[in-house]
Amino acid sequence: MRTKEFIINIIAICAIVILPHTGLIPLFGYSIPILLFVWIVLKYSNETFSDIGFSFKRFKTNSILIGSLVAVVSLSFMQLVFFPILEYFVTFEEPDIGLYDFIRDNKWQYFFTLIMGWLIGGFYEEIVFHGFIYTRLEKMIQGRYSTYISFVLTACIFGAYHFQLGILGLINALIIGTVYLLLFLFLKRNLWYSIICHGVYNSIVMTMIYHEYL
Repeated sequence: MRTKEFIINIIAICAIVILPHTGLIPLFGYSIPILLFVWIVLKYSNETFSDIGFSFKRFKTNSILIGSLVAVVSLSFMQLVFFPILEYFVTFEEPDIGLYDFIRDNKWQYFFTLIMGWLIGGFYEEIVFHGFIYTRLEKMIQGRYSTYISFVLTACIFGAYHFQLGILGLINALIIGTVYLLLFLFLKRNLWYSIICHGVYNSIVMTMIYHEYL
């Protein structure tokens, strides 16, 4: 990889991770310039979104079934097995993020959150993290273990990106993000499987919050 291309990739990764947390662009508006930046970086490398796993032509109907099933199994494991065991040994303080109050008792905000859970969580985050960042790291690192190192780094970056959700949210993002990335890798690097899984996972969580199960 050329030095200039390497530097551009680093800048792009930093922008993806840092810009949304600066508050410079309200709500989820940051997604538009970042996706545009990703497109420019890909074009500079003679690639398209299809090269990082996203293309409408690659959509498969079984991605709905597989993605949904994995989302349900993953959420069940995290809520019924992992966190209960973890909290038996460690006490975590609940973060004051206002998400619960925002969703509960307001169906319009609930619907808005559901939509954003798909657009930002499902599509945007899967494209920029498990499509773009992972493949950039894989190209930048190279060597025999590039796939494994890139996998670990991407999972850690995705987890750290959700630090505002508190330590439990960070741990959850780290583990579930690993599941999304595994889906992407094992299913012929097709992002549709992880997009569906991510969107369904978010939808179930938001619905449980709205109905006060979480």
